[in-house]
Amino acid sequence: MNTRFYNAKVLCLDDDFSIIEGELHTNDDKISYIGGAFSGGFGSPENGQSKFDEEIDVKGNLIMPGLKNAHTHSAMTFLRSYSDDLPLKEWLFDKIFPMEAKIGYDHVYEFTKLALLEYIASGTTAVFDMYFHPFASAHAAREYGFRYAVCGAVSGDDVSALQNLHTQLNSMDPLVSYQLGFHAEYTTPLHSLKEIAALAKQKKLPVYTHNSETKREVSDCLERYGKTPTALFAELGIYDYGGGGFHCVHLTKGDIEMMKRRDVYAVINPCSNLKLASGICPVSVYDKIGLKFAIGTDGPASNNALSLWREMFLLSTLQKHLCENAAAMPATTALMAATKSSALAIGLKNCDCLAVGKQADLIIIDLNKPNMQPLNNIVNNLVYSGSDSNVLLTMIAGRKLYHNGEFFVGESPEILYEKVNTMIKSIDN
Repeated sequence: MNTRFYNAKVLCLDDDFSIIEGELHTNDDKISYIGGAFSGGFGSPENGQSKFDEEIDVKGNLIMPGLKNAHTHSAMTFLRSYSDDLPLKEWLFDKIFPMEAKIGYDHVYEFTKLALLEYIASGTTAVFDMYFHPFASAHAAREYGFRYAVCGAVSGDDVSALQNLHTQLNSMDPLVSYQLGFHAEYTTPLHSLKEIAALAKQKKLPVYTHNSETKREVSDCLERYGKTPTALFAELGIYDYGGGGFHCVHLTKGDIEMMKRRDVYAVINPCSNLKLASGICPVSVYDKIGLKFAIGTDGPASNNALSLWREMFLLSTLQKHLCENAAAMPATTALMAATKSSALAIGLKNCDCLAVGKQADLIIIDLNKPNMQPLNNIVNNLVYSGSDSNVLLTMIAGRKLYHNGEFFVGESPEILYEKVNTMIKSIDN
């Protein structure tokens, strides 16, 4: 599919925040041209295309990279608003884990598709997922044409599955990728942590896990091992080849320095941490020190939405509150966290920004909505007043999945909603 977008503003988000007035063209799954308007009928001046399959008048609106959700649990859509207003440990062990024990492959497949619709409609073009039955989620993503990265949801003793997951999921489809991971220190015994470290060293792989989400998580780990989770992972060699920690609300100074040295990302989840009263992550401190960070929504059971627009807003404004400094986290930093930084954090190096040769993962933002006017500063508008409602089009790998409120995923949303609600009723009975 070759597409010409014309009469557009293009925000590439590569090295700066400049906006190009002109056109963007795609050739199959890649971007083939970004630049000024051209005359002469069909075809791209750069790649010799003779004809486009579709030409879209952007009408002065904004093309930008799709948002990247660097931490989520997609299939937890079935637990949206099921159990709220509880602290993390009680919520997780008393409410969430017992319900999750009742679901299987088919449930995860359908519940993931519900999440995918929410991602697509809100301008998210890739996620980094962690959940049971990863093949079910991967098949759902492949079916819809969605870019899907996943890390192993290992908790307990099932480490032997990780190598197979790495091999099979990374060869499944160009849209699907896998990174080594486990749930958390508090759900994984020491001997399993050592096996994960050995596998990471053998394959020279980054590792991803929940890390220092709550004060209790850190204090319990100190009681068990005399070390913080981060220090334990470092000692075992889990982070020898980088990776990421999800949440990272309660890192010590030593944790921060270690993660910086080993190129480990802190993946921040502002909304979920607020809702579960886990704390406010001091991201501005990480930024000053040079610790790389990305953002995600966490799962829809704790968020309860899957919108990166409000995550960007909270990422920025919470730092202003925490530091008592209105300049602590500018909108530009938050926007980069939700696009380029999150893509790089999960290994998606070919769709981190808009550039010729990169993957055609892009969205169009409606600037002709009241919340986007006036155009004093488009980047600030995106972070401080943008929302899902501003997304006009979502394209992944050159394929249009959403345009003007209509999904192009091969399935009726209404039929999916009915199927999901029927499944949930059968689980809860």
